[in-house]
Amino acid sequence: MATPIVQVDAFTAEPFGGNPAGVCILPRERDEAWMQHVAREMNVAETAFVIPQSRGFGLRWFTPTVEMELCGHATLAAAHALWEGGHLPRTEQARFQTKSGLLTADLRGDWIEMDFPSTPAAEVEPPAKLLESLRAPAKHVAKSRFDYLVELESEQAVRSLDPDLRGFAHLPARGVIVTSRAATPEFDFVSRFFAPAAGVDEDPVTGSTHSCLAPFWGGRLSKSKMTARQVSSRGGVLKLELAGDRVLISGQAVTVMRAEILA
Repeated sequence: MATPIVQVDAFTAEPFGGNPAGVCILPRERDEAWMQHVAREMNVAETAFVIPQSRGFGLRWFTPTVEMELCGHATLAAAHALWEGGHLPRTEQARFQTKSGLLTADLRGDWIEMDFPSTPAAEVEPPAKLLESLRAPAKHVAKSRFDYLVELESEQAVRSLDPDLRGFAHLPARGVIVTSRAATPEFDFVSRFFAPAAGVDEDPVTGSTHSCLAPFWGGRLSKSKMTARQVSSRGGVLKLELAGDRVLISGQAVTVMRAEILA
């Protein structure tokens, strides 16, 4: 029997922006090898697999090469697909059991608000390979549960960064977040994210990195609510709110493709 799959652009209201994610809502559990094959076939940063459970849904995320412990944009895409496809009433909260615990999503007008665990970064002595691969002066270096976080001097420095991705791939982390204060008043900060070790050279818009960026910039700016922009070539906008040891991450999403898996 054919299995439906959709492609959703997350953290954007316009098609072909934000971060594309595959979303496959399964009638039953499938084995890990099959999910990895599908993610490789989709060849986007992450493909989400949603499995109905007695209370909510199971959710797993795969890049073309590995399974991830936490992914924001594909969670946003999964919630959008559940509501849009009629699998869940739009008035009901999407509840996902994941490798990072319970994650929830609520529809707030045209925006989807996700409740994620905060993953704050602690200042560290940067590895020589990180500084060498960065190819730009680092203002501050820290490390979260998943990633290195590097603050640069300006938004222009973040936008023009051209790192050595082969060097990043050999660091003991999922990836490298590069960030600075925003140059325009409509945004509080900007970022980019590189994760070649996970099969994603540069992620267009990364929800999970903002679980780290929100407490980092919240402390620096003395703010609990912020608006961020990820300045990849596709780009995307996120609204953030600190809530104790959680971060509320909001974005928009749009479906751009529907298909069926015949294997």
